[in-house]
Amino acid sequence: MVLNGVDYGPVQSASGAQGWFGEGYWFHDYVPGLSWKGCCFVAKTTTLERREGNMPFWDTEIIKQRKHHFRPMERFPKCVVVKPWKGVVLNSVGLSGPGAEALFNTREWQRRQVPFFLSFMSVAPTPEERFTEAQRFWELLVAKLPEFAAPFGLQINLSCPNTEHDPAEIAGEARKILGIFQSIRSRVPIVPKFNVLFPVEAMDRLRSLCDAVCVSNTIPYGQLPAAIDWGAYFGREWAPINKDSSVGGFVNSPLAHLGGGGLSGKPLLPLVASWVQDVRTRRIDVPIIAGGGILSPYDVDVLADAGADSVFLGSIAMLRGWRLQKTIRRAHKLLGA
Repeated sequence: MVLNGVDYGPVQSASGAQGWFGEGYWFHDYVPGLSWKGCCFVAKTTTLERREGNMPFWDTEIIKQRKHHFRPMERFPKCVVVKPWKGVVLNSVGLSGPGAEALFNTREWQRRQVPFFLSFMSVAPTPEERFTEAQRFWELLVAKLPEFAAPFGLQINLSCPNTEHDPAEIAGEARKILGIFQSIRSRVPIVPKFNVLFPVEAMDRLRSLCDAVCVSNTIPYGQLPAAIDWGAYFGREWAPINKDSSVGGFVNSPLAHLGGGGLSGKPLLPLVASWVQDVRTRRIDVPIIAGGGILSPYDVDVLADAGADSVFLGSIAMLRGWRLQKTIRRAHKLLGA
């Protein structure tokens, strides 16, 4: 996929699938054959300010000392539930991170030598505050632009289900937030990211403000019950229902105490394919980076046939890591030219 004359390839990693700088996660060390070779790197979504979220991370000073400390403190984060046999992952990470300025100050992104993507989300409580956050991030990014050795694009995350915000409200602000970044589009392609709950008809109002779109983000727990059998994937079990685990009950989501979580994996594939196909049926010609539920090489065909220009891979690393390289090669074969 070529944006602004730069080839970002036919396959990208999902935002966060390799961490902030490509350091990966602890489980990556133990999955035989797991390799991201041939996949364009997309950084974990950062917020403007430090955000604790639900995945503890090391202090910034410790991070500066050893690269592997970019990884989460917990080897098996309590905010992530993996069901490998069922092909699903539920997470409520909540965009944990030290904040944009602390990440820029490591200069890890600026030292990269090949094209990649950054990812940002504005998460303040009110629309006015979110616009201010986006404006401040734009100012920070503009100041850092001369330091970058490689071209990069910017994903604007508009649908994270784990930030205690109304995804529909944030998606409704898309035009104004994207408008903030128009002045750098000649150098930095702008790519909004949302899930399949985002109305297809709204794409007509966004395509003039972006260079591509990225779909899908995770699906908030309990949404689209006609298409996702939540009980079949996660059952009904005793789990905490508040953050300090002092109260429990029988709940469907094992992450009920963290807001329910967002779903990745197998159920997303047909939903994303249908969304992409709907966009193409309406003759909306914006480039589409599509992902969600790709767990084998031939799952790429489903999204390519629907009209995706490139694909991204994420939960396959947790669920079917030994297939990652074959799937990347399949994407190059189908979409690389």
